[in-house]
Amino acid sequence: QVRLEESGGGSVQRGGSLRLSCAVSGSTFSSSTMGWFQQAQGKDREFVAISWIDGSRHYADSAKGRFSISRDNAKNTLYLDMNNLKPEDTAVYYCAASAPWSRAGIRSRDFTSWGQGTQVTVSS
Repeated sequence: QVRLEESGGGSVQRGGSLRLSCAVSGSTFSSSTMGWFQQAQGKDREFVAISWIDGSRHYADSAKGRFSISRDNAKNTLYLDMNNLKPEDTAVYYCAASAPWSRAGIRSRDFTSWGQGTQVTVSS
């Protein structure tokens, strides 16, 4: 059974930084597409960033230039470095894993396993 556990959320002021981590167990992490999504209160879950197994990455327009997704295959851990945070980044952030060797896209339905989420709150 695949298990994902996020950590690193918190409350920061505008312009601050946070690093989210997602520890993955019970799966072949290195062969899974990994992604970060956000869900603000009252809104649908939205794509933030994706890391494919070939090393390529892609970001939502709102995250480009501010967020960076990375993965440590030796530690089975996914990261999201968030800089220059804005109040509109306030949301619960979820990490997600695709089935091994599947070329997942940026849609939430492309991912088969999810963490419980970590809250990020940015005040002005």
